[in-house]
Amino acid sequence: MRIAVINETSAADRNADILAALEGRGHTIINAGMVRNGAKPELTYIHTGLYAAMLLNLGRVDFVVGGCGTGQGFLNAVMQYPGVVCGHILNSLDAWLFAQINGGNCISLALNQGYGWAADVNLRFIFDRLFSVEPGGGYPPHRRESQQESRRILASVSAATHRPFAEIIALLPDSVIKPVLEFPGAAALIDVDSIADADLRAALRQRMM
Repeated sequence: MRIAVINETSAADRNADILAALEGRGHTIINAGMVRNGAKPELTYIHTGLYAAMLLNLGRVDFVVGGCGTGQGFLNAVMQYPGVVCGHILNSLDAWLFAQINGGNCISLALNQGYGWAADVNLRFIFDRLFSVEPGGGYPPHRRESQQESRRILASVSAATHRPFAEIIALLPDSVIKPVLEFPGAAALIDVDSIADADLRAALRQRMM
């Protein structure tokens, strides 16, 4: 699995803890966000929400680990976009249930609030459980079919209630999209020339000019 770790500015100092907790699990880890608090250029959760959604919608990654001080800001930001199913994960039980019931492609961590003694251990426990079960398998087992149908319905709702991603890119204000497109490493990761969707490719090229 290709996993992007996208820290925003207030939680940048937790980047190393997240990387360490993900280590040795056989996944390809792409460290795409901020690695030090206060560094420039700066990404807030507004920017990391877009960045995460962009990488998921482009198929550049399969999963995003994000978050912010409380986890609520990133959660709300990333869920404004189509093709994203994000969970607010505080502990290993949250992770285990989210993976089985919601089968999402993104999590939001609380990386300042309550981040104290053994918080790095809690991160490892979260990832232990997050990747231990079949995504969307359903829990409890007798609810499996109902929950899988709900996931399909929710995906269709998301598609019906959001603009196409090319339109989103064209309409976003510079204050939201420019910091993402100009962030170190973002252009190479997005790789506009290889995007199959002609409208999205054109929209991104226009914004990068």
